[in-house]
Amino acid sequence: MATLTYLTTTQFDFGALELLPKEMKNAGITKPFIATDAGLVKVGIVEKVLAAMGVDAPVFDETPGNPTEEAVKKALAQYKAAGCDGIIALGGGSSMDLGKAVGLLAASGGPLEQYDPLQGGARNIKGMTPLIAVPTTSGTGSEVSVGFVIILEDGRKMTFASPHFIPKAAICDPELTMGLPAMMTAATGMDAITHCIEAFLTPNVNPPAEGVALDGLWRGMQYLPRAVKDGSDRDARWHMMMCSTEGAFAFVKGLGAVHAMSHAAGRIRRLNPHHGTLNAVFLPEVLRFNESVCEEKYVRLRQAMGLEPGADIAQAIADLNAQIGIPSGLAEMGIVESDIAEMVEYSLKDLAARGNPRKASAEDFEAMIRASM
Repeated sequence: MATLTYLTTTQFDFGALELLPKEMKNAGITKPFIATDAGLVKVGIVEKVLAAMGVDAPVFDETPGNPTEEAVKKALAQYKAAGCDGIIALGGGSSMDLGKAVGLLAASGGPLEQYDPLQGGARNIKGMTPLIAVPTTSGTGSEVSVGFVIILEDGRKMTFASPHFIPKAAICDPELTMGLPAMMTAATGMDAITHCIEAFLTPNVNPPAEGVALDGLWRGMQYLPRAVKDGSDRDARWHMMMCSTEGAFAFVKGLGAVHAMSHAAGRIRRLNPHHGTLNAVFLPEVLRFNESVCEEKYVRLRQAMGLEPGADIAQAIADLNAQIGIPSGLAEMGIVESDIAEMVEYSLKDLAARGNPRKASAEDFEAMIRASM
């Protein structure tokens, strides 16, 4: 069992779920509330977690694929009605993000928009309900991250970021990912790889985080095809969960244009597109856009990715996408011409756009979106 103490305490290995009661005690959680989704109830993972906890707990299983303020409010009402004092956020990034939002509102009050980091919202945070994250996918890294993303009632997909939002502990048990379908393995895995790449390229100075990003990237490139091909490959599942966790450790540095566009596209309600899939589709074009200002870092990216000197990194990602079954472009995901203008508008406003190593204009975002169609 590995205990990682970077940003928070992370219990990592097959069997880590057994340590959940210990971490609940350390966090002071005696009346837990589980934030999850219906799929995990159906496949028995919620039951497994309840058994590991050793106590009963109310379960909110209505987390949308892209969590909304409406769902957060519904979960918050259930949390308060049950008199809970802590949250177990169980699932992929959506459940963990929803759990964080519930924890923020329970301790600091609403509305959510007052915590917008672009408007100095961190000063309004009064506290955060104790939260332990238990990921069941290998992609988002929300179990150790400073942020969460929610679609507000006015349609904005907002990124919230503060050290307050780092869970008290993370339980990373690769066993919980063993039943993940190939397409979800591919999409979440590309989310993790994108985190590693964007965090590394962000110009903020944090060499330790860059080292973690490159290690995570190496694992992702080596083991994602294996995990997609054979979901029972325990070694591949272990390394992909580590890639995911390391990607989030690294993006304390920030993210970039890939995430800005993915957040913008993710707010298209009629589609509810998967975040990791969007990242995968946008990543090649952003790598092409950034190359002129990242030549030295691209040398190190090629090394971590196992590529030859001078190799086309964007093409390598495009080839990986094709190998693991990622859609060929945005059009295949249902995005159409009439969506582009709003995607450009929201990309420019997104917090992640500030971290891109090359400043992107409205024209740049439009060009990258069209090239990704």
